[in-house]
Amino acid sequence: MSKFVVAPHFRLHEWVAEEKGYFAAEGLDYEFRETMDSSSGKGHHIGNKVGAYQTLEAGRTCNVSGACHWTMNVAASNGHGKLYADAYSVSPCGVFVSADSPIKTPADLAGIPISVGYQSGSHYATIQGLEQYLKPDQINLSFNDGLLFSRMELLIDGKAPAASLFSGPYYFLEQLGFRKVIDTTFMMASMVTGTPDPEDVRKYFRALRRAQRDIDLRPELFTHYYKKEFPARFHGQIDTRRWGPGERLVFEPYSKQTFDESFEWIEQHGIFPRSEMGTGKYESSIFA
Repeated sequence: MSKFVVAPHFRLHEWVAEEKGYFAAEGLDYEFRETMDSSSGKGHHIGNKVGAYQTLEAGRTCNVSGACHWTMNVAASNGHGKLYADAYSVSPCGVFVSADSPIKTPADLAGIPISVGYQSGSHYATIQGLEQYLKPDQINLSFNDGLLFSRMELLIDGKAPAASLFSGPYYFLEQLGFRKVIDTTFMMASMVTGTPDPEDVRKYFRALRRAQRDIDLRPELFTHYYKKEFPARFHGQIDTRRWGPGERLVFEPYSKQTFDESFEWIEQHGIFPRSEMGTGKYESSIFA
């Protein structure tokens, strides 16, 4: 059987588990693969209307990956992997504008293009947050070069009036003095791809659970790992000592009720046509 492939993706846990030797301690026969290469910029720019769902559809290169739970549910329902139902995570996220922007409140975002990732967490979460203030036709989402670091750069370079950001970019924009107009924190789920041994998947998550404890206890020891995935052009500016721990893993079940409610919300908002949402069955979508 081939090695279990571990790849960090915008969070600290895999980096910490690797540093601490937790994967090895669990007896996991694995390969640690950096897919977001900070030095080369590989993976930072993938273009218009390519988001989390499209990368799952194409096939990810690690055995367990994370993305917003909405997209993970649809991808699993379409057979692009299986949901790991024994844990989920929560990621801080928000819509940011420049410090001198006339946009002060969520209501001020009416009609303003907001850069988000297509069918990714920022897409759903921005709607979820802003529909408390705006009518659907007032929420103007832009998918132009919407990958996380790309839309961060668009905002920093003055090429976008607003952008939804999470993970390191969320903290970097706070550090630079950009204004967070609304918090849009969202749930994330884990997708198992390929045919890994179920025991290897359990070993992987046991290692991440130990990493979560370490991050909770001493986050300042590990925030430097954000730099490993950040575009090189910003390395001289970022001060990860000021940043928070980001995504937090919750080792509680991702339930059928949560799955069903997310499907209902997606369908109500027309983010995927119903014909493209797969079976919609929790029991056939989870990894067991």
